[in-house]
Amino acid sequence: MQTKIRVGAVSYLNTKPLIYGFEHGMMKEEIELKIEFPSKIASMLLEDEIDVGLVPVAVIPEMKEHHIISDYCIGCDGEVASVCLFSEVPLENVSKILLDYQSRTSVELLGILIKEFWKIDPVLEQPTDEYISRISGTTAALLIGDRALRQRKNSAYIYDLGLEWKKFTGLPFVFAAWVSNKTLGDEFIQSFNSANAYGLNNLNLVLNANPYNFFELKDYYTKYISYNMDAGKQIALKRFLKKLELIHKPNEINI
Repeated sequence: MQTKIRVGAVSYLNTKPLIYGFEHGMMKEEIELKIEFPSKIASMLLEDEIDVGLVPVAVIPEMKEHHIISDYCIGCDGEVASVCLFSEVPLENVSKILLDYQSRTSVELLGILIKEFWKIDPVLEQPTDEYISRISGTTAALLIGDRALRQRKNSAYIYDLGLEWKKFTGLPFVFAAWVSNKTLGDEFIQSFNSANAYGLNNLNLVLNANPYNFFELKDYYTKYISYNMDAGKQIALKRFLKKLELIHKPNEINI
């Protein structure tokens, strides 16, 4: 019996169009689908607990071997709506930022914007439990995914990281991509792309299957999230990964 390819995907609304085909029987003989939050999927890919994952792209430098296998991703070209810094005060008055543990890419992007674009110097804290209620005074928080969509109705100041990156670089951004830790065949990749495309080409089915009251999902899927891994996003991804390399480059020691 052929061993199924283990595929990890994210449990957020923004992935629903990409995984709709898989969840409705496409490639059921070829893959085993696992659903988790982004940083967990990344860990599973690093530990070879899955073969392919829709992972935060910040994990790529840690991989011994990686292949971006799909024509589709979770990206944006300007506002993304669901990756934002929320605050009660303007950016220049923020003294502390609480970081979302669920996505390393968003945390790394925030760090780049803080240092290179906004040029502010807040204290950064990684909470280990619920922290949305701590958004108060000069304490802001980075939220991603469905929680960010809900928080948009509650915060006076919203800094959209997709839009801020666009202002900074003029480029789109890739938050997550389908990455494998081993070589996969062309036939598998072709079928995988077709399964991704099915939900994107049948958004009404996706919308009917995922009722949501906090944000207009059709707008979210068509005006905010940009799913095609096109040439602009490939350039943006290289730019982002290069910045990460410079930030995390070990200090050279002369012996």
